[in-house]
Amino acid sequence: MVERVIATDEALALIAQLQAEHSEIMFHQSGGCCDNSAANCYLPTDLTIGPYDIKLGEVGGVPFFIGKLQYEYWKHTQLILDVIEGHGGTFSLEGSTGKAFHTRSRLLTDQEWQLIESQVLKDLS
Repeated sequence: MVERVIATDEALALIAQLQAEHSEIMFHQSGGCCDNSAANCYLPTDLTIGPYDIKLGEVGGVPFFIGKLQYEYWKHTQLILDVIEGHGGTFSLEGSTGKAFHTRSRLLTDQEWQLIESQVLKDLS
């Protein structure tokens, strides 16, 4: 199975810090600012996940969602959640830490994409 979203060690450490402070958290990949590179971290009560959001997977045990239109743009990639120094200028929970989540990506190989497509077809049947 190909993981659609993974995290660097630095991102996993920041996730653990935020979980210790807030308990339950979630991610939603931005689709409207920051060149679409900001993965925003929220309390589950701060953002409503709707029918146009897709759960890509989990990072550090935390669900990671992306809007359907943004997914269509990035569906051939694996998202890599990372951390940069500074403030991301978002409403994301890590704003006061002096760090910001940042999404990088890599293209999936043809073999990885075929595995994902076959899994999606299997899930639909």
